[in-house]
Amino acid sequence: MDILALDLGTSSARGLVLDADAVPRPGALARRKVHLATGDDGTGTLDGPGYLACLVECLDELAAGGHLGQVGLVATSAQWHSVLPLAADGTPSGPVLTWLDTRPAPARGPAGPADPDDYHRRTGTWWHRCYWSMRLPWLAERGGDSAARFAGLAEYALGALLDDAPMSVSLASGTGLLDLRRLDWDAEACALAGVRPRELPRLAPPGWHGRLNPEHARRWPQLAGARWSAPVGDGAASNVGSGCVDESRAAVTVGTSAAVRMIQAVPAGAELPPLPDQLWRYRIDHDHVVTGAAYSSGGNLFAWADRELRLPAGAELEAALRRAGTGATARADPRFGGDRPPGTAPAGSGELRGLSFGTTAVDLLVGLMGGLCRLVADDLALLEAGVGDPMEVVLGGGAMAASPWWRSAFVDALVPRTVRWQRNPEIGATGAALVALGRIRQAADVGGVGRPDADAGPAA
Repeated sequence: MDILALDLGTSSARGLVLDADAVPRPGALARRKVHLATGDDGTGTLDGPGYLACLVECLDELAAGGHLGQVGLVATSAQWHSVLPLAADGTPSGPVLTWLDTRPAPARGPAGPADPDDYHRRTGTWWHRCYWSMRLPWLAERGGDSAARFAGLAEYALGALLDDAPMSVSLASGTGLLDLRRLDWDAEACALAGVRPRELPRLAPPGWHGRLNPEHARRWPQLAGARWSAPVGDGAASNVGSGCVDESRAAVTVGTSAAVRMIQAVPAGAELPPLPDQLWRYRIDHDHVVTGAAYSSGGNLFAWADRELRLPAGAELEAALRRAGTGATARADPRFGGDRPPGTAPAGSGELRGLSFGTTAVDLLVGLMGGLCRLVADDLALLEAGVGDPMEVVLGGGAMAASPWWRSAFVDALVPRTVRWQRNPEIGATGAALVALGRIRQAADVGGVGRPDADAGPAA
């Protein structure tokens, strides 16, 4: 049996086929770039119908290439926190707000949770613009009566393809409205969001699987009998794909954005471990939680620098970075896109300082990338304080694969910890497949993890 893995990311929609051991099949990858609309006001939105069309094109391409014939299971990795308003007929009445959108602000009325500490413990989140508790009232004020209900990007896209598409507990936890222990909508969070639990998406039960609806089963008959598993938040999937599935290992993933995360086994109904004040916590499934911190900057930071600073390219850039080292005098605050929770700094909070007439474009890049390394190191220390032991770190994500220098900068910033690198560029897809297969624990032995100074190549 092959596995089709879908990755509903911020910069692209992807589909790839893996074998029964969650190893990607050569050549069985389809990708479509999607347009992320951004603005100085903090806008960070996607077009829902356009995104769905890109996903359909990926599936058409894989079908035309003959890659779907043995697929028996479909796994999905999807961005956390997204939300879009839907009209009564299920069509979008506005764009998709992504995690990058910093515009939502408190509506008139609620002053926030009665007990913020208990709210954080229950939901793993804060009353913050990233979560539906603040986003839904803001959208309702802007959209008037046009929104009959709300959904995340995954529920919208899969709802168009499947006969049924409830919300997974993983994606529900990213809304900030889920009680992580009871695995049901939290009454106070719903009140802050201005919705009743029955107005929210139905939650997928343990072991849920869906099927293509008749229209799309005719379009892709190879997938007509395939089971679709409940989607997994992209960060959680990346941790699993990096082999970081217990308290001994933390994953540092740098793709479009960046994050540091740790997984713990916590079945539904069990007491939740202590949660440091500055860290969030979400669900992977009914039996595991993921705790960590995320940042609005990652590979997008490098993309900005590459576009605006006229940097050298390829091997020439890596050589210049090595000459500059990691101790350049230029210092940076990398929060170009503002803060992720619990911070509230708006988009446009990035800074460069310590500049002189001798400062080069490469020095600026060193400062920017090093600034993110320091943020990660600080939050990793908080994760370790929660479990009491130093952790091994596994670097992963497209930005880590692209820059050996950036990997070495993380090694320096995270001393004295052991730092390794997951060479597999498809950690999200691999992780989602392993979750769908029920193999989270076995993912500790996933292939591709090695020395951070190794050359990029096929994952072992």
